[in-house]
Amino acid sequence: MSDKQKSIVNPIKLEGQGLHTGYEVEIQFKPAPPNHGYKFKRTDLKENPIIKANVNNVVDTSRGTTLEENGVKVHTVEHVLAALKGLDIDNILIELNGPETPVLDGSSRQIAQALTDAEIEDQDEDKNYYYIKERIEYKDEENQIELIAYPDEELSVNVLIDYNSKVLGHQYAIFNEKIDFIEELAPSRTFVFFHELEFLLKNNLIKGGDLENAIVIMENPVPQEELDRIADLFNKPHVKVKPEGVLNNVDLFYTNEPARHKLLDILGDLALIGRPIRGRIIAKKPGHHANIKFSEKIFSTINKEASKEHVPRIDINQKPLFNINQIKEFLPHRPPFLLIDRILQMDHSSIIGLKNVTMNEGFFIGHFPDSPLMPGVLQVEAMAQVGGILALNTVPDPQNYLTYFLKIDKVRFKRKVTPGDSIIFKLNLVNPIRRGIVTMFGQAFVGEEVVMEGEMTAQIAKNKDEEE
Repeated sequence: MSDKQKSIVNPIKLEGQGLHTGYEVEIQFKPAPPNHGYKFKRTDLKENPIIKANVNNVVDTSRGTTLEENGVKVHTVEHVLAALKGLDIDNILIELNGPETPVLDGSSRQIAQALTDAEIEDQDEDKNYYYIKERIEYKDEENQIELIAYPDEELSVNVLIDYNSKVLGHQYAIFNEKIDFIEELAPSRTFVFFHELEFLLKNNLIKGGDLENAIVIMENPVPQEELDRIADLFNKPHVKVKPEGVLNNVDLFYTNEPARHKLLDILGDLALIGRPIRGRIIAKKPGHHANIKFSEKIFSTINKEASKEHVPRIDINQKPLFNINQIKEFLPHRPPFLLIDRILQMDHSSIIGLKNVTMNEGFFIGHFPDSPLMPGVLQVEAMAQVGGILALNTVPDPQNYLTYFLKIDKVRFKRKVTPGDSIIFKLNLVNPIRRGIVTMFGQAFVGEEVVMEGEMTAQIAKNKDEEE
């Protein structure tokens, strides 16, 4: 694969039904500049909101991967993202005039072919690979699920599935950079067990489902009358069971097509990490929930390493993102306990703030009169206030919320902070914010030196006075 970032040359579109919503939707792929990444745009909504394809934005994995940003959702994104990842495309804008990507034939084949027809080209920027440096794993022992990443110079994904099914048996599939994605993986369709179909229909799911866009596994004998009834529910011709234990609605492209489809889903979910990965991944009985938990672990590792390895290159004289008066709109703290002066940068997962330490600080009166030092606990508090702004920026009315410490961990003080120092605080989310729980890894810099670092967990909570 090329080490240059890639996009497409020409816009291209497809049409179809959303698998679960049943909405007729048009999806259009458009070229994007280097370092743009994958972004969805809802053209059916006012102001055409953008949803970034980022693991922080995953809100549901029950029957596919759903993203949400600022209250706007896009459902079942995994097959689109798998096609982009499998074709080594880095930057693209995906426009949708509905809430869900079209299911098409239940695979990534038509999407991958359309992207190829749109002409894939190299861009001027190099890819920003993340190399797995040590074993990263996610385990669900109760369900015998395990995903592990090992260091390697190339990307490879190995999938093993075993559902105690006499039809499927043990299946194995592999992806690496030498495999022809369009020929070997993209056509692999989703599969479902026959006994699940009626449950899904009764629970208002698979409205866009079709006996032609899924492999239906027949684990146990079923009377022909029951097969006919299910076919009628889908408004499709009556079907029979093949000797290999699947309905004769479709022909298998590969003997291990279900395992290949699980591999396809992993590629799509790993795309949400936001960077191309180099490493060897082994996955046993993967599913969307496990894939996302695994992706979160890799994302967390990347963020921690980024915080440790990179001193912020900041002009402290630049116009701040938030000045002191704007900070007061986020935080309830007031002098002498408002311990930050500026917010310089912020995105969805990181923030950089500034504290100018002067001899006029009240704590220097007693700490210590002849050798003034900024107390370590106040350095931690200042860092927490910076992180609090990132956390409160995720709620629509931050003035009505507070953040409370739940845990402080791995705090280290590496150098004294004295009058005249300007402290730069840099914090990154360790995990996506869930149910108001925020965990960040932060570092404090004076010049090129790290003076303090640590991990802190807090809870975003509604102000009780506001609730009353």
